[in-house]
Amino acid sequence: MSSTVKDMLATYPADLGDIDQAKLTRCIEECIACAQACTACADACLSEGMVGDLAKCIRTDMDCADICTATAAVLSRHTGYDANITRAILQACAMACKACGDECERHADMEHCRVCAEACRSCEQACNELLGALG
Repeated sequence: MSSTVKDMLATYPADLGDIDQAKLTRCIEECIACAQACTACADACLSEGMVGDLAKCIRTDMDCADICTATAAVLSRHTGYDANITRAILQACAMACKACGDECERHADMEHCRVCAEACRSCEQACNELLGALG
């Protein structure tokens, strides 16, 4: 099955080198999906009756969404590639996803937090897999 991310990587005019394009594609897609889930979860938390008790969850969601968005953007650029920056942002993204997944799991009785925790876990795994492939 084709995806926009995969199609865009295929159109890149220069050689992408030895990077595992399947893992790169999955990581970008998971970052985008996680950013959306975290943004929606933070908004849903704001609609809950006990919004004051969810301040940490909301903050963690927002931080994770921003980091995932930045990671997807960095991973989508290849001209002037810097492996050290790529590794650093992947590590930061995996860490943010772990923290957000842990926080949302504390509220998994709320469906939006359960779904968000799953998205965070999937993104964390994709970031770690791409990190492993980068060597």
